[in-house]
Amino acid sequence: MPSALAGLLVADFSRALAGPYAAMLLGDLGAEVVKIERPGGGDEVRGWGPPFVDGVSAYFLAANRNKRSVTLDLGTEAGRQAATALATRADVLVENFRPGTMARLGLGYGELRSANPGLVYCSISGFGSGAGARLPGYDFLLQAVGGLMSVTGPEGGEPTKVGVPIVDVLAALHATVAILAALQHRERTGAGQLVEVNLLSSVLAGLVNQASSYLTAAVVPGPLGNRHPSITPYETLAAADRPLVVAVANDRQFGALCDVLGIAGAAVDSRFATNAARVAHRVELASVLETALASRPAAAWVAEMTASGVPAGVVNTIAEAFALAADLGLDPVAEVARPEGGRVRTTASPLDLSATPVSYRRCPPRLGEHTVEVLAQLANEADIRGERPVDP
Repeated sequence: MPSALAGLLVADFSRALAGPYAAMLLGDLGAEVVKIERPGGGDEVRGWGPPFVDGVSAYFLAANRNKRSVTLDLGTEAGRQAATALATRADVLVENFRPGTMARLGLGYGELRSANPGLVYCSISGFGSGAGARLPGYDFLLQAVGGLMSVTGPEGGEPTKVGVPIVDVLAALHATVAILAALQHRERTGAGQLVEVNLLSSVLAGLVNQASSYLTAAVVPGPLGNRHPSITPYETLAAADRPLVVAVANDRQFGALCDVLGIAGAAVDSRFATNAARVAHRVELASVLETALASRPAAAWVAEMTASGVPAGVVNTIAEAFALAADLGLDPVAEVARPEGGRVRTTASPLDLSATPVSYRRCPPRLGEHTVEVLAQLANEADIRGERPVDP
């Protein structure tokens, strides 16, 4: 079946996570992605480990499938010439250098749009292209200065980062949405455009209800551990053997929870009868619930709650989470064939399109694996067009 973005060429000048993840999503949707890397070391994420698989970090493998790797020294005229040849033929360019770097190399949007007016040029930065242009943008730093750590972690405890680079992922998703919108605009008008996404704006947007509490009610929230600032019980609770999570979002679900636990009277207790009352008395409510939960293992409670329509679950490890998804028929793991034999396991794309499904065509590439191949293609195209050939 055809892929949604089949025929599109993406020049991926990015490294680390946000840019590569966005480019990979485009590749999953069918685009041909060429990843430009520096000779010798390549994308620094290749060395972010352990664990390593055949000398490449698992981190790199997470964001670079469906790409070809080309090594170019952008500090040389030959390297910039080859990069320009690729960029002028690309439909999309993704880069996450510090603002101004690509322009100094002759590869900025202003330099490329005259030669390639249909180019969708996506720049991802830490703090935008204005006053924050020179500030380095790393996920951990953005989780801190962007406010996310201030609402994460135990109440009264040390601010805590999320266990994955969530700001990079948020920025990548925002960038991908913007790129697809720009491509739709180009479909109507023929004109490309500059797309700018920064990590700080992405994390602020990702604060959703917490940001809204500040903007609309001047509430500056703090950390509550696993509790929710506006809904209760929506937290981890101790059972006889291990914690479980309940995510009760309305009074009906709370009544069902009380019935399961054999404490039906709590549902009509004035302290707990409404969500607002439960939030005001969250500590007393947690004590009541955990007293009841202490009589049985978490899994037994979860089974009974689920059968009664109460959202609940145990706190899974990552291995258990993949097993759960497999048990539910979600096919959470994909495998990509290696050119030299064998296969690479990767997290399956969560995108499920009925007419234009995602595909897994290329395993994450070895550094420079496709340099000769791609530069030869560019040289051949230049020769056909009567242009100065690219030196492979």
